[in-house]
Order: sequence, then structure tokens, then C-alpha cells
Amino acid sequence: EVQLMESGGGSVQAGGSLRLSCAASEFTFSTSCMRWFRQPPGKGREGIASITSGGTTTYRDSVEGRFTISRDNAKNTLYLQMNNLKPEDTAMYYCSAGPFDPSCRSSPDYWGRGTQVTVSS
Repeated sequence: EVQLMESGGGSVQAGGSLRLSCAASEFTFSTSCMRWFRQPPGKGREGIASITSGGTTTYRDSVEGRFTISRDNAKNTLYLQMNNLKPEDTAMYYCSAGPFDPSCRSSPDYWGRGTQVTVSS
């Protein structure tokens, strides 16, 4: 059974940092397009960062320069380093895995259950 398990969420003050992790198992992590999404309270889910199997990254404008997505294929783990957090970053954060895709735009095949990030002003 494919598993994606997020961790590292929590409550921080504005300007603080958090590092999210997503441990993956039972699929070929190294060739998968990996992405982070988030769902703010009362809003829809939005993609915020992606990383291809080759390490190419893309970011949503609102997190560009503050968030860094990375992957460790040896550990089957995806990361999201979040710096200079803002109250508007408050959301449930999800990792996802999709098929091999040079542009990393394919719809995800698998989702984690999420980890909550709360940023207070």
C-alpha cells in the first residue's frame, strides 16, 4: 500500500520557520513528481511547490523566496523548508506523488493526510 506521511507541522509566530517532511513508501519515489499543496481554512486546496525527479523546482508566487522544496531519494523523503512564515500561510499542508513528468504538472496519484501549520501574528 502506498503511503505518504507528513510531519513537522505546528504553531509558530510570524517570521518563524518550520520544516515539513513527507516520508514515502511502496512506490518508486525517485522517479515521481513530488508536490506540496495546502488548504487554508475555508478555502480550496492550492499547489505551492513541486520538484521533478531531476530536481527542477517550481513555486507558487506567494511562497517564492521563502519556501524551499527538496527531496532525498535515498531516504524516500520530501521536504519543505518554510522561512519567514506569515499568518496567511496558516493551512493544512499535504504532500503528493505523481507519475514521472518532466514538467511536474500531472495530477497526483497519491496524497498524504496532511499536517497543520498555524502562524500567529
